[in-house]
Amino acid sequence: MPSRDIRDLYQTSDAIGLAKLIQRRDVTPSELMEAAIAQAEKINPCINALVSSDYELARSQARAYEANTTFAGVPYLEKNYAVQVAGFRTTNGSKFLHRLAPIAASDSEAVCRLRSAGLIPFGMTNSPEMGLDWATEPIVYGATLNPWNLAFSASGSSGGAAAAVAARIVPVAGGSDGGGSIRMPASFCGLVGLKPSRGRIPNPWQGVVVPGSVLGCLSRTVRDTAAYLDVTSGQCPGDYFTPPTRDGSFVELSAREPGRLRIGLAKSLPSGLKLDPEIADCLDETARLLENCGHRVEPCELSLFSESHRAARARIWAVQLAQRLIAAEEAFGTRMLDDDIEPYTRSLMEKGKSIDAVTFAGDIETARNSARDIAGQLARYDVVLSPVYPGHTFRRGEGCYKGDYTAWSEQKKLAFSEYLSPINESGVPAISLPVGEFGDGLPFGVQLVGRYGDEITLLQIANALEQQLRWHERQPAIVKEMSHGIAVTCGSAKFGLPLGSRK
Repeated sequence: MPSRDIRDLYQTSDAIGLAKLIQRRDVTPSELMEAAIAQAEKINPCINALVSSDYELARSQARAYEANTTFAGVPYLEKNYAVQVAGFRTTNGSKFLHRLAPIAASDSEAVCRLRSAGLIPFGMTNSPEMGLDWATEPIVYGATLNPWNLAFSASGSSGGAAAAVAARIVPVAGGSDGGGSIRMPASFCGLVGLKPSRGRIPNPWQGVVVPGSVLGCLSRTVRDTAAYLDVTSGQCPGDYFTPPTRDGSFVELSAREPGRLRIGLAKSLPSGLKLDPEIADCLDETARLLENCGHRVEPCELSLFSESHRAARARIWAVQLAQRLIAAEEAFGTRMLDDDIEPYTRSLMEKGKSIDAVTFAGDIETARNSARDIAGQLARYDVVLSPVYPGHTFRRGEGCYKGDYTAWSEQKKLAFSEYLSPINESGVPAISLPVGEFGDGLPFGVQLVGRYGDEITLLQIANALEQQLRWHERQPAIVKEMSHGIAVTCGSAKFGLPLGSRK
């Protein structure tokens, strides 16, 4: 068991801060790994953020780590979706893959770069099946709960990663974002969540057909997110997209002033839905802070998704899902059993199988044309300020497609994609910053959207706001209470498979 001093340092420092302690030999990677394991064992039974772990493998890697690198031996968790981590199985929240997926013998490229930079993975975090839900509640592993209030969702699909960072299990965790899957959990859990530009980080599921999914991270500080970009960015042979770069590191450049910017304030929702008053007030206050920094903020009206694009996108997702699941069946040499995937996933898969090639080709063209229009609207400004999600944090079970998605109201469907999915389609970067707090104490974020390849400007604004608002100093009550030995009631939440059986 690590000492109280080390536990306190671990919970209050970001990844760069912990790496500096290692580099000065104030602590060792082994001591930090023990602090991470202790925190995971203490708090994960309440929030269900991890779906697999290998503490002994991580301990051996921490004992052997000596390099003076960016992250210098800091503990890390990766999302259980798409990427491979040597020593773990990637199951994408699916019972089918949980049954049959092999343990990975090697890392995906981004994970390899993170490991070379000093991050030591010791587990993988929960994700909805195939990344489809807006809440992280896969049947096979159970629901991930929000550390700020266990009655509420951590969102999805990077909900396990967000909950783990908010609960101080790790200072930074890997995520992915195909339609808001980093930014929504970051907003719900009070974190920094950057969706990088398309092609910034090598992604095994990037795809060529209307690619919207990107890899990124969830962290408590802007500099950790910038450092994550520094060590993961860069083209791989065969990549289809390469965003422009600037001279200098993301960490160094993000600490500079961006100059006077033209910022569009997008408060009105394209669908006509009503914005939560507390979120609207927070957007206004954020705009005032930006004006005080010398920027010009003006209202802007955006129309990001046409109905034809929305329908085309839904069919594209269905086809790509069907292709991936069929490929998994072929790789394992067996068909899925009736209960191997969730009902909504199976219905989407069957829909994808039924779509003909001509319709699919037309949908691709519709989506690409719409993406150009979205990027053109956004390009009128240096940065656009918008909501992440227009309503209050939803409770456990309220953000799932479990059962019948067709029973959802159109307003409920639209609420999840107002200012998230269109940004993925356009390929531009966007960041969720935890500047707001509801009256009940739950955090929420606002979104800044930049131009393609210009993560630097977003990070510079984020850094200025972080210095004023100090969001990284806030902690969920459950973390404070457990740190002081106060007994915490985790409720009657029932999760899926026991953690020890998920290796």
